[in-house]
Amino acid sequence: MPDTKLARTAQPINELLARRWSPRAIDPLRRVAHDHVVVLLEAARWAPSCSGDEPWRYLAWDRFDNPAGWQRAWECLSPGNQYWVKNAPVLLASFADSQFRNGKPNRWGQHDTGAASENLCLQGAALGLVVHQMGGFDGARLAGAFEVPGQFTPMAMIAVGHPGDPDGLSDKHQAAEAAPRERQPFGELFFDGAWGKPLLSTRER
Repeated sequence: MPDTKLARTAQPINELLARRWSPRAIDPLRRVAHDHVVVLLEAARWAPSCSGDEPWRYLAWDRFDNPAGWQRAWECLSPGNQYWVKNAPVLLASFADSQFRNGKPNRWGQHDTGAASENLCLQGAALGLVVHQMGGFDGARLAGAFEVPGQFTPMAMIAVGHPGDPDGLSDKHQAAEAAPRERQPFGELFFDGAWGKPLLSTRER
């Protein structure tokens, strides 16, 4: 991944965290090794979860090995995502169990599935892969197409591939690929003891 996309952080953070971002430029011809897909999911498997319940589930489709399944999954995406995801050799979908294994409601399942997906994204960054999560998809269509049990909530679809040439993207997406990454000011997100009271960094105190 290009160093120009390193996060411009208020404080130094781990380099892997600073490198993780969500490109759209993907090489359409280069496969993702099956072992790498397994490694991404193994990273997800070791995420923390409430009571160790592991509420996440993932579906995976390889465009080279399972073109029909990949196509059905791709058709569940919004048109704006279909435009660039057509190049992705691998699609994943994450689902959160709404119940603990004992059958009781699990209101933390979606939170924990997000943690698993972040593990997956960081492992992808370590491997030099593009890993881009998306909320633009038809969850009901996805669940119906692949007979997902009703207790599992579709959370995200995830494009996986190797970095490609941004010149193949639209002007809007090319600009997004080249733009520096931005975040809201630190003090607008993190509070010190009372809601709305900014937590200041050591430098700001």
